[in-house]
Amino acid sequence: MFLSLSANAQETEKIYLSGTGSDATVQWDFMCTAGMNANKWTKIAVPSCWELQGFGKYDYGFAKDSVRGKEQGLYKHRFHAPLAWKGKHINLVFEGVMTDAEVTINGQKAGEIHQGAFYAFKYNVSKLLKYGKENLLEVKVSKHSANASVNAAERQADFWIFGGIFRPVWLEVLPAVHISEVAWRAEADGSFFASINSNSQQAIQAKVQLLDATGKTVTIFEGKNVHPERPGEMLLTGTLTQPRPWTSETPYLYTAVFSIYQEGKLLHSIRKKVGFRTVELKQRDGIYVNGVKIKFKGVNRHAFRPETGRTTSYRISVEDVQLIKSMNMNAVRMSHYPPDDHFLDVCDSLGLFVMDELAGWHGHYDTPTGKKLLKEMMLHDAHHPSIVLWANGNEGGHNRELDTFFTQYDLQQRPVVHPWELYNGVETQHYREYNYGIGNYDNGNEIVMPTEFLHGQFDGGHGAGLEDYWQHMWHNPLSAGGFLWDFADNAVVRKDKQDSLDTDKHRAADGIVGPHHEKEGSYFAIKQIWSPVFIERREITSDFDGSFIVENRYHFTNLNTCQLRWKLKRVDVRTTNEVNGTAPMPDAAPLTKATLQLNLPANWMEYDVLYLSITDAQQQELFTWTYPIHRPAAIASRMRSIKGPHAIQLQEQDSLLQVRVSDVTIQFNKNNGVMQSVNNAKGLLPLHNGPVLQDAVNNLGALQVTASGDSVVLQTQYNKQSHYNNISWTIYPSGWVKLQVQYFPSVYFTNFAGINFSFPEKEIQSVTYMGDGPYRVWKNRMKGNQFGVWSKTYNNSETGESPWLYPEFKGYHSRFYGGYFFSKSNRFTVICETENIFLRLFTPAWKTDQWHNYEPLFPSGDISFMHGISSIGTKTQRNETTGPMGFKNIFYDYEKDPARALHMTLFFNFSAQ
Repeated sequence: MFLSLSANAQETEKIYLSGTGSDATVQWDFMCTAGMNANKWTKIAVPSCWELQGFGKYDYGFAKDSVRGKEQGLYKHRFHAPLAWKGKHINLVFEGVMTDAEVTINGQKAGEIHQGAFYAFKYNVSKLLKYGKENLLEVKVSKHSANASVNAAERQADFWIFGGIFRPVWLEVLPAVHISEVAWRAEADGSFFASINSNSQQAIQAKVQLLDATGKTVTIFEGKNVHPERPGEMLLTGTLTQPRPWTSETPYLYTAVFSIYQEGKLLHSIRKKVGFRTVELKQRDGIYVNGVKIKFKGVNRHAFRPETGRTTSYRISVEDVQLIKSMNMNAVRMSHYPPDDHFLDVCDSLGLFVMDELAGWHGHYDTPTGKKLLKEMMLHDAHHPSIVLWANGNEGGHNRELDTFFTQYDLQQRPVVHPWELYNGVETQHYREYNYGIGNYDNGNEIVMPTEFLHGQFDGGHGAGLEDYWQHMWHNPLSAGGFLWDFADNAVVRKDKQDSLDTDKHRAADGIVGPHHEKEGSYFAIKQIWSPVFIERREITSDFDGSFIVENRYHFTNLNTCQLRWKLKRVDVRTTNEVNGTAPMPDAAPLTKATLQLNLPANWMEYDVLYLSITDAQQQELFTWTYPIHRPAAIASRMRSIKGPHAIQLQEQDSLLQVRVSDVTIQFNKNNGVMQSVNNAKGLLPLHNGPVLQDAVNNLGALQVTASGDSVVLQTQYNKQSHYNNISWTIYPSGWVKLQVQYFPSVYFTNFAGINFSFPEKEIQSVTYMGDGPYRVWKNRMKGNQFGVWSKTYNNSETGESPWLYPEFKGYHSRFYGGYFFSKSNRFTVICETENIFLRLFTPAWKTDQWHNYEPLFPSGDISFMHGISSIGTKTQRNETTGPMGFKNIFYDYEKDPARALHMTLFFNFSAQ
């Protein structure tokens, strides 16, 4: 018989010597041997990276060895060891020290120097402590390892490298006879197998008590010894009936209380969270969790914050996981090292699949070092149900001699991959082009799961190209999804540069969000593309019956667990009016389709926009979809005014035709119809020199003037051979002006198609427009925005650069219906009658690279109205290789048949009244 657990059970005591994370530190004595504030004893926060505390030298991993900081940090900390601890087993635990750690207690070595930054290690210091007295802990930390293979694996890399005791330090106080190691396998069918190792030299008994989330005992499994020569080892097996399995969508956790006894006396017990789930790799098929083939919607994540470097906290882990999940991701890759324990705790509890990684950027550990560190990683991480995959290094940093030890050390036998190569039947190559491969990859026979793809760079990658990639991945049975690079811009606070933020130029500016989680446009594009509720395309017409076809792209969850709220909104640039309602989500099992039915009011067509907002079972928004109810012409008809009392006056001045109406004076070039200048009662409106056709021949003919009732029409002469592109201006007595454009792109494939105007950038103040917003778009990143009215104040923000002010003002804005343009002293209005027009606002800074991958292409002029816009590349791919949406625009001219030309109609109000 085993004694039941009681409050007096001997459980492990955890006594922190440091703080618990970046938000709760403890001051230790410290001296740095070189760099900032060197060679003087002072204080430092522990845990921390010492560069962020104003010591040593900053280095990015690409720095030449000759200029790298190789300083050491000397730490001292005094602590009291109670007399009551005498006779117990005391471990001194470090969760992470960067990089080599030499530890002494009271002047005596605690053990061998530990090499390797991202791994928890411990020393038995029971015999080194002075019980009932003060004890001195000293640690000498070398951020540049004496082991060349450690530097190759961890520090010769494409990320910031730091030094210091950057993760917590604590004392582990255990009974004299105690559990030293426990491992288990908990399967989705309820089968449970565990091994307990203790330091007992005599026969013991063991059991595990499983508690549900409410603390209720659901079963007890008793252990047995199968190796009499090793009396401290016990095996426990059993089956939990009707288990609640762990998944990323339903992360149910049990508590397992492992206990050892001797002759009925409880010796030691430990508590661990357990998730019942099964992971299986089926060759040339897929990766399965609980019998379901998984599409990983993942991202690579560094443990990082600008102010604290690699030192994080439980709060930071919660923030990161919540933000990752808010993009409808279900997976995260630990790049390129194992994470803090609390990050895995949060992945377990909130639900996120994890690929955990043995460090090795392009180099790898030697085998003795790697085997030791792999064992430490397994002891620290293996019990987490969120971990479903192991990675042995990165991009060539694979020590193949270690592969067998992943299997040997992992009781759960999770699959192992080699990121960027084909290994174990999983093709993980990085940054391959859309539909890449000759007999391999997308055109091969193995499971395809890029562990890095669509490499972010400034505003490229990530959401730009993802729609094409995901469409291909979703419908390819051999695709297991993939992991975007990467989560956040790694801009570090430079204590040596007046606390400025530094991404080492372009190298670390590759996040979906900024260093403080500022959301880029790709954040919202990913959120929509990876939504587990997929709504098939639907155009709203007068016979709309309120129905949508939806697809359940969850793996484990029925759509009827979600909630939907709809909203009808009447929108124009000045006023809004709305009505709200709810609708039941259909009963749709995973990977099935169903009809979503709305019960809208009878007068629904009196509104302009329909919003569908769907939340999950945890009340977290999946996405809000928007559907314009009326086309631009219908909106324009109620916003513009044609009739009016004003006479229209024309006057010719050399090559100019001057038109006056109301308080507006416009000058046109008589030879081609281009507007040269505009003035109103407030003075000059700086919009001029337009329309200029983009990627089309500007062969506009001379103006012809005709009367149309009380309006005046200025139209360029048409000739199919020499003047096949033409424009017309209609001046109304209301003061409104209509521009009609008819043109053909000059070539079959074009980066752009549309019309440009000039406007001094220094004069613009803000724009309030109706259309998709608030973020700019690219041809290969059209998702993520909502249709509505958006006000944007001018900024000169560049994505991935200080001050990380989003949304950016400059760029392309889709589905433009109209808007107000405010200069510093004036304003004008533009209303669009044509569908699918892009508003272009100025030109972001030009960027390029030696491969011409990331190049933001924009037309001439400053303010444009475009039929076609450019796509954007990534750090590692040109735009056209990210999929069909990355191709140039394609338009055939049908021998310049006017009926086949591109058409655009805009209305301008230049009046100050």
